[in-house]
Amino acid sequence: MRQTRRRPLTSLRLGGAALRAVTAVTYAVMLLPIVFVCWLSFFKNELLAFPPEGYTLRWFSQIWAQSQFAEGFATSLEVGIVAMLGGLVLGVPASLALARHAFRGKEATATLLTAPLIVPSIVIGTALYIFFIEVEIVTGWPLTGSIVGLALAHILITIPWTVRLITASLLGLDPALEEAAMNLGADRWRTLLRVTLPVIRPAVVAAALFSFVVSFGNLEISLFLVAPGTTTLPIAILQYLEWKIDPTIAAVSLVQIAIIAAGMLLTNRFVKLSQVV
Repeated sequence: MRQTRRRPLTSLRLGGAALRAVTAVTYAVMLLPIVFVCWLSFFKNELLAFPPEGYTLRWFSQIWAQSQFAEGFATSLEVGIVAMLGGLVLGVPASLALARHAFRGKEATATLLTAPLIVPSIVIGTALYIFFIEVEIVTGWPLTGSIVGLALAHILITIPWTVRLITASLLGLDPALEEAAMNLGADRWRTLLRVTLPVIRPAVVAAALFSFVVSFGNLEISLFLVAPGTTTLPIAILQYLEWKIDPTIAAVSLVQIAIIAAGMLLTNRFVKLSQVV
């Protein structure tokens, strides 16, 4: 009997150890490229070689000497802020409708709002490029190659994340709080401003940060919609790699990784990303 009991315990321990080992290997494979890029950004030698001749910080000072990186960063920052605000303006009302109201076509609406998550970005970029051209032909609005068109495209890809984050928070909010406010004389608008929005404020902040991160790091859609002479930071990195490979590109990538990681960590402080991703 003792031997019979020991075997299952031994099997469980071996299974747990194997699971931990597989998990560790998986995380190592995922994080190794990021660690490698961070390491390269401090290499002293201009031509990449191992082992490095030494380490330096001069590549970070050369980032702003490259005009395409400075302009790309400014454009990505501008478009990211506009996409963040636009995603909130459209996503918050949509989330309130999905979480608080029953109407015909609710499931179809929810699917439509989250559709950009399952459609490949390159397909979205191609479709938007064709759509903007058709709109420009009909109306004369110069959307193709404009910052406005690029911002509208980025708003489209931020809406799904905004809707998911805020809807998840609203579903966790006790409707009795809103009902109590209305029973005490508050109308729906005042209840929204004084009760609902303050309670879901962490989700709104998280949606804003996550939307900015999604927009700031987008490459595929931006490739189709930027005008000649205009670039975003991911496109500037790609164009630089076509002509030269040195630690400068690793330094730029590290800055981009740091910005995105900071946004993700701040987002996770307000709403656990495991609940919505």
